[in-house]
Parts: sequence; C-alpha cells; structure tokens
Amino acid sequence: MSAHRPQEQTATVDVHAHILLPALQQLVAEADPEGFGAQQALEVRRNGPESMAASGKMIKERWPQLTDLDRRLADMDAQGVDVQLVSPSPSHFYYFAGVELALQVARSANQAVREFVDRAPERLNGLGLVPLQHPALMVEALEHAVLDCGLLGVEIGSFAATPADPQRSTVELSDPRLEQFWSRAEELGALVFLHPFGCSLDERLDQFYLANTVSQPAENAVALSHLIFSGVLDRHPDLKVLAAHGGGYLPTTLGRSDHAWRVRPEAHGCAQPPSSYLKKLYFDSLVHSPAELRALLAVAGPEQVLLGSDYPFDMGSDGPVDEVRAAGLSADDEAQVLGSNARTLGITAAAALTAHRNA
Repeated sequence: MSAHRPQEQTATVDVHAHILLPALQQLVAEADPEGFGAQQALEVRRNGPESMAASGKMIKERWPQLTDLDRRLADMDAQGVDVQLVSPSPSHFYYFAGVELALQVARSANQAVREFVDRAPERLNGLGLVPLQHPALMVEALEHAVLDCGLLGVEIGSFAATPADPQRSTVELSDPRLEQFWSRAEELGALVFLHPFGCSLDERLDQFYLANTVSQPAENAVALSHLIFSGVLDRHPDLKVLAAHGGGYLPTTLGRSDHAWRVRPEAHGCAQPPSSYLKKLYFDSLVHSPAELRALLAVAGPEQVLLGSDYPFDMGSDGPVDEVRAAGLSADDEAQVLGSNARTLGITAAAALTAHRNA
C-alpha cells in the first residue's frame, strides 16, 4: 500500500471515483444470461462499433486502476487527493434484473464496496447501489448500504428501463413510487449520487462517442429536471443529491425552464422557479473547462460544488485538483470545492470508519 500525504485539517476529497466489481458481473451474467445479453446488445446499439472497440481497449488498459488498491492510492498521491468517495462503475446498475436478482445485486455491491473501503479506511469512503427499476425494493437496499455496510449513501442512474420493453417499466426520478426512498434517504442523511448510464436517444448517438459526450450531460439535465419540476426537492428539503459531470447541461441553461414554470401550468409542480433549486443540489467539478466551472459556481454557489474526477475512466480527469486550480477561483471558493464542502456533507475517510464500527 502506497504512502500518502498527511491529512491536513481539511482533506482534499474526490467524490466521483469508480471501482469495477468483476465478481458482480459474473453473478449477473450467470443468473440472468438473457437479460445480461440484452443489456450488452443495447450498449452496442447505443455506442456503435467504433466506440465499443475504443472503450474495450480503454477498460483493458485501465483495469489495474479499476481493481488494484495500491495503484489507486499511488494515483491519488500523484493527484494530491487525500480521500476518494468510491462508487461502483455505472455498468453495474443492471436495471434489467428481476426482483430477486436486483436485491442480490444491490447487497453484493454494497458489501463489495465496504470490503474495498475497509482495505484503506484512512483514504476511502463508499457508496452502494439500489435497484431503481424496482422502487419497492429501494428503501431496503438503501438501509443495507447505509445501516448495515456503513456507506455514506448510494449511486443511482438517471432512469431505469427494461431493454426488451423500455416503455413498459420506465422509472423516472419524478416517479411517485420513489417517495419512500427519498424520505428514507433524507432521514438517514444519505448521499444520493446521480450518475447516468445509457441514454434513451439510443442510435442517434452511435457515432463520434456522442453516446457519452452528449448523453451524459443530457441525461443529467433530464433527471434533475424531473426532480425539480415534480416537487421532490420541496417535499424533501434536506435531501442530499450530488450530480455527476457538473449536472450536465442543466445548471447554466435554466432560463428556459424558469420561463416554462412561469407560463405553463403543467410545468408548475415546484414551488419556486427551477433555477432556485440549484442551491439545494450538489455538483461535482468535472466539466472539463475552467470557464464552465466558474459558471457553475456562479449559478449554484461555491458551497454546492465538490471535487470530482470520474477516476479512472478516460472521460474523467487525471489531474482534478489541477483543473480546479486552473479555474482561477478565489482562495475560499477553491478550498470549498477541494474539500470543505465534502467535510460539511460528512464525506471523510474517518466518517466511513466510524460509521462502519457503529453500525
């Protein structure tokens, strides 16, 4: 295990970092080969052959970073990151899984993350999974992640649909069936990390890697809009939702949403103009542009943005701390993004260890 920098009073915390769980993938592939095969076929259709080939090569090259703890810690040292909040690769959502398998996936993922975190508790904290495709199971999986495994919360996608029949069972974040989940997450103080995987635009994005470069920010915008317009954030004011990729296209383009809220009755499901809810959401810093990062802080506030790298994927950042510093923020704003906001939310390695011991 590599050495690390002594933690300062406020540690530098990366809230967007992934691990791969090969045993979980094998479990799903063996338990539901038909569903697993359909999901793989959908990914090929959505991404196109050129992107699938490039992604396969990328994963092979970065396999040690996704699975090897020593390599991860060495990379964190090189980046100047004290603590990572690790979450499963979104490829592990497996939202096609039936009831029994879905709960098994969530429990297995939660326990695997816990075991990974326990190997370096002074450097790591973790998030688990819940089966978004089965709203009735989400509270049980959330409690397993937070109360049984001592994780800080869970990671969810932007929507859930069955590949064989996407319209039949689509679950959006505005779905009334999620109310118990939002309530319990609020009660527990659990972090809900919104990270899209896949896009309903499908083949329209199967060239030029649009399946990632356009779909991820678009899916963030759609999912956050469902949360805002449906009044979820009004009903659950203490809910902690962290959006990956800087919230995608939404935060800096809310003028049209505010206008719709004013003039369209069906867009008036939230109590305040949509832009006001940016102060109730959290965003990672992964926008790949100093100007866009400054714009995000301007509209959401410096207290709502946290350091994120998407480690170790190629669409992430190999130098997330440097990218934040390149934005030319004030010293106070920079300190908030790099660590103070994470500490305020309880995202620290010490919290991970304490929570687990007290579970």
